[in-house]
Amino acid sequence: MKIGILGVGHIGKTLVRTLSEAGHEVKVANSRGPETIPSEVLASGGRAVTAEKAVKDADAIILSIPLNRIPGIAPLLATVPEDTVVIDTSNYYPMRDEKIAEIEEGKVESVWVSEQLGRPIVKAWNAIGSDSFARKGKPAGSAGRIAIPVAAGRDRDREVGLALVEDSGLDAVYSGTIAESWRQQPGAPGYCTDLTRDEMADALAKAEKARLPKRRDLVVAVIQERVGDATTNPDADFGVRLNRAICM
Repeated sequence: MKIGILGVGHIGKTLVRTLSEAGHEVKVANSRGPETIPSEVLASGGRAVTAEKAVKDADAIILSIPLNRIPGIAPLLATVPEDTVVIDTSNYYPMRDEKIAEIEEGKVESVWVSEQLGRPIVKAWNAIGSDSFARKGKPAGSAGRIAIPVAAGRDRDREVGLALVEDSGLDAVYSGTIAESWRQQPGAPGYCTDLTRDEMADALAKAEKARLPKRRDLVVAVIQERVGDATTNPDADFGVRLNRAICM
């Protein structure tokens, strides 16, 4: 497939590598220009381009940018055909980014994203820590392969989202429509807990929407006490143990 990726942060750079290695034609852009994208990000075959070129003639577009920057790219995606699959990897952390009243009042994060963009989306790769994604991917069929949830409404969106997750070294588990994607938001049992396919299905079923914000904030408070701020990530194993202890 022809894939455009916006963002080369912790998740974005691993997407460039894994999807290029899987044989996809990957274009990648950031907010500072293609000349600023490190060569190591492109070592597996990704091509650095402008944001406008990244979304042009793409079969799928992956947004690997902070959730609060989503409204700013809506004009860019307005030029993209309706049948292009758009995948969002972001999460809402009010203490890190900014408070969004509608989400604070209970709107599902991905519903808000879809409304900002004015188009259907897929939610994927938001529920795995960046270090786990970079280090723990395995070929399909491997024992103990990590699974992540994928939410989508349209049939093609769902099919493409599930297939690309599998190509990135992870098992894909369908979590429902975008309206149900709260089951994979921060604070949920399936969020950053490095579960297998069978375990993930059970975790999605056990998620309780009303408890997610408090659990999310508890995890952040413990991390802040450990590392001293709201932006530094803890080591991967600690993060997984913490999310399992608080959210499962």
